[in-house]
Amino acid sequence: MKLLEHEAKSIFSEYGIPVPKGELATSPSEARNVASKLNTSVAVKAQIPVAGRGKAGGIIFADSPAEAEMAAKKLINRQIRGIKVDNVLVEEKISILRELYFGITVDRARRSYVAIASSEGGMEIEEVAARMPEKINKTFVDPLRGFHSYHACQIAAELGYEGKRMLNLAGILFKQYKLAMDYDVELAEMNPLVETSDGRFVAADTRLIIDDNALYRHPKFKKRLTEKTKLTPQELEARRSGLAYVKLDGSIGVIGNGAGLVMSTLDLIQLYGGEPANFLDVGGGASSDKMAAALNIVLSDPGVDVVFVNILGGITRCDEVARGILEAKRRTGFRKPMVIRLMGTNEEEGRQILTDAGIHVLHSMEEAAGKAVEIVKPGG
Repeated sequence: MKLLEHEAKSIFSEYGIPVPKGELATSPSEARNVASKLNTSVAVKAQIPVAGRGKAGGIIFADSPAEAEMAAKKLINRQIRGIKVDNVLVEEKISILRELYFGITVDRARRSYVAIASSEGGMEIEEVAARMPEKINKTFVDPLRGFHSYHACQIAAELGYEGKRMLNLAGILFKQYKLAMDYDVELAEMNPLVETSDGRFVAADTRLIIDDNALYRHPKFKKRLTEKTKLTPQELEARRSGLAYVKLDGSIGVIGNGAGLVMSTLDLIQLYGGEPANFLDVGGGASSDKMAAALNIVLSDPGVDVVFVNILGGITRCDEVARGILEAKRRTGFRKPMVIRLMGTNEEEGRQILTDAGIHVLHSMEEAAGKAVEIVKPGG
């Protein structure tokens, strides 16, 4: 479950981690009042549960209450990354000397948490890893021994700090780890963690994603799983339909059966130079109704230019998948191109159903991924 920034910052503050002064505003006039109360330059920040909102115009700086009101007017009710903005966080603008990154997440291959730090804050950590891998510091946390003060001090020292500033920074890093463990997080992130011109450290932006499987330990959040403001429309519909769906940033919609197959499909698309728009697993034994629901979800994303359906039939029957594709086409009349690969149980029946409807089916997963990427390229 993804918390909004203002919710995450409230929790960070409870753990003694400094955050900018600010308040939530649900209207332009409220934004003006908050800016007047703060009596300083402010950042007006759209509250949506996805990353990258700054690049999408979701953060506007204002030097006066009137400007803050105008900024809120531009943001509230606007669609950013496909999500409607219902409210904004109005907070003091921080005087930045240096931007850092610090995050706690799960390394599933090692079956442990990992603390990730970088001297290049303010950028998406994936971008830093791709462009400047030497700027990434990873500390793997032994699940039996945990993360201790000396780990935090070592990380702070590797980021270039010493003395009192190193101890101050290490204290914040250690508090964030404790927060992460207490809230069963999949991700706890400060990006950027700002060193201010007066020598303080402030979490200028924060993210918290809580493991849904641990929500029985956090009942105050459980009821909000399906709140509209916390999920994209596609995520909301996927939950209602019992489908595993994650929104990504590309233009190739992906549907597969089995998490491993879908992950392999995402990797293959990127290998051929494309970018997947989502992860969607219909699971084993998917019926035609579930397949139709999956297509409706993927096709409702305006950023999707082509849909790649990759089915390896075991429990899932290829003829049921084919009927679901035709049912979705009948219901929605979609015209976006589709690339389909069917293999396994009732494969020939499924191919025949689609061929009779004028839909071509490919045999090779690699060929299908290459075709999908070819379609979205200019002139494809």
